[in-house]
Amino acid sequence: MGVVLIALVLYALGLILTSVGSRLSGRCATWCCALCGLPMWVVGGTVASLCVAMPQVMLAFLASGLLITPLAVGVAMASAVAVLGLVLAVCLLRRDIVVERGEFCRKCLMLLAACLVLTFFVRDGVLSYTGTGLLMAIFVLFVLHNITYQYRYLFDRHLQMMDTSPSCRVSAVDPEAYTVQTMAFPTMNLRNSLKNLAGVVAGGLLLALGATALLYSAVTLANLTGTIQALWASTLLALGFSLPLLVEVLHHPFGSAWKRFSERCRFYPAKALPMQLLNSAILYITFVLPISSLMYRQRLPMGAQYRRYDIPVCILLTLILLLPALFKKRLYRSQGIACLAVYACYLAAVLLAPLAGA
Repeated sequence: MGVVLIALVLYALGLILTSVGSRLSGRCATWCCALCGLPMWVVGGTVASLCVAMPQVMLAFLASGLLITPLAVGVAMASAVAVLGLVLAVCLLRRDIVVERGEFCRKCLMLLAACLVLTFFVRDGVLSYTGTGLLMAIFVLFVLHNITYQYRYLFDRHLQMMDTSPSCRVSAVDPEAYTVQTMAFPTMNLRNSLKNLAGVVAGGLLLALGATALLYSAVTLANLTGTIQALWASTLLALGFSLPLLVEVLHHPFGSAWKRFSERCRFYPAKALPMQLLNSAILYITFVLPISSLMYRQRLPMGAQYRRYDIPVCILLTLILLLPALFKKRLYRSQGIACLAVYACYLAAVLLAPLAGA
């Protein structure tokens, strides 16, 4: 009983540390990139997207290095399913999502292509080197597309994504530009430079400590209960990583402390959350899985649960999001209901009929 309690405490601590560490390092890394002279449309297309997936990247990196591949694969696949079937679904129900239709459809097609790569290149329970290479190619395409899109979006609308003035002034070009698209950054001086560099290091350490605690808790609970590790990756870890995003979608119902911290450490515009959710699902598959494969240094094993549950469910969720936007040119709340229903069925299958060999 004492070991279970310790595992649960470490799980809660790990979630807090990874959430705080990813946001802190993301905010400070974005500012440091701007200090180095990188254009903000490059930073927004690379660092801002990658930092959303940093908790999963760190945990998968550690798990694959320790040869715990079920958790490394599970944290990628199950997180992609959770962010689509739960967080983005709630976002569709909670608010009227305004996204650029063409961009949304292109990202859905990238996600669908990544899922199809897994469908055709996972043979005998392992991801082939060809499949890993194709996933990395989709990731490179995703990054290049993000940079191009950010460039066109900002310059076509004459918006400024970053404000370094001491007082947050509203853009003269677009009165709503600051509240909608701009992130306030501190003035560039030696003190702020050192503070943000320290923030990157501190955030990275918190991420590593949190991921280690989550990895230990998941392995311990699996061993104590005699269940497969894929079960805990699909439930405990995936749902835990979704909580900070879900809180942001629900406008921070748990109080003001996390709200103040998340707004202070915001590294992407507030209204870009739906697209960031879709970006994170793409990164979980096209970035986290190749990283795990490289760290494992062999063909990456993918258990039966991921092949039969996660990949088909991810394809189905992507089609639910894509088809109305493709043919009806808009998103509907009914899509959110459908995604939640699919995710509920997925959780029921994972909990009630877990597959051996995962």
